[in-house]
Amino acid sequence: MAKNLGFEDIKKEIRAGNFAPVYLFHGEEPFFIDQLTELIINRAVEEASRDFDQSIFYGMDTDVRSVIAACKRFPMMSPRQLVVVREANNMKQLDELAEYVKKSLKTTILVINYKNGKIDGRKKLAAECGKQGIVFESAKLRDYQIPSFINNYLNARKVKIDPKSTQLLTEYLGADLSKLTNALEKLFISLPKDNPAINAALIEQNIGISKDYNVYELQSAVANKDILKANRIVKYFGENDDKNLTPAINAMFGFFSNLMICHYEKNKTKQALMSVFGFRFEVQINDYMTALRLYSPTKTMQAISLLREFDARSKGFKSPSSVKESLLKELVFKIMH
Repeated sequence: MAKNLGFEDIKKEIRAGNFAPVYLFHGEEPFFIDQLTELIINRAVEEASRDFDQSIFYGMDTDVRSVIAACKRFPMMSPRQLVVVREANNMKQLDELAEYVKKSLKTTILVINYKNGKIDGRKKLAAECGKQGIVFESAKLRDYQIPSFINNYLNARKVKIDPKSTQLLTEYLGADLSKLTNALEKLFISLPKDNPAINAALIEQNIGISKDYNVYELQSAVANKDILKANRIVKYFGENDDKNLTPAINAMFGFFSNLMICHYEKNKTKQALMSVFGFRFEVQINDYMTALRLYSPTKTMQAISLLREFDARSKGFKSPSSVKESLLKELVFKIMH
């Protein structure tokens, strides 16, 4: 088995029953680490044999000696046994596992689940895992990668979603994949069997994101200088949810930062700009095309400066007693005028 495999490649190998003697899953994104760990648990040992041939440890509650002792046992009911170390980042002297990995048994599958950071590649354990098994770094996805993640996740379940709803989930839930997938699983329960498709109305009914009054719609209103719509959304936020200021600022900051990139691209066609940002659907670029006409490079830079200023003010800098609705209303007014 190849040593440097991506997430989908590792899943494919596991499902085919091609197991490595050692897996080291580490990185900032726990979602992919958990997905691969659970897949191995479900596939490596038959359920009837797990009481005998499966051992699961937690880093904070175990030590290297106990894990090695488990790894050196021989399977009783299966052709192989599975040893999983969850939250290995909390285990003391973790690097000493390298001595076992160096001489790992073919009848044992060892999974080292190291979350919330990368393991030091200079350590013996990382080096030996790379020689003897599979090392996978689970990196955080960037914001622009989230729509593709949503679509791939839904495609695997044969569920459709329209581009606007994809953008709505992206803007509202962000890059927290556990939170995002939990929301998607919640939506699956309410899907009609005859037409498994997610739309804005379904999202509003089951997750509580208004299809008309949300951060994405506010960003779009500002991009199009739709003053009436923008003020209506700001008013709604003030009356119903005062937690939207920071997400709104973050969303608009990302939008105007990308708009500045658009200004300095030589080819400003839809297709060219979609390629620059990795967009899959035209709806994702439409607001940028309009904003290119409405906001000059100077006005775009002014918007970015305003967003920085109001981000600081929202956190108490120079305006400790400001009402969030008033801040957002003032910010939106200054950007559009």
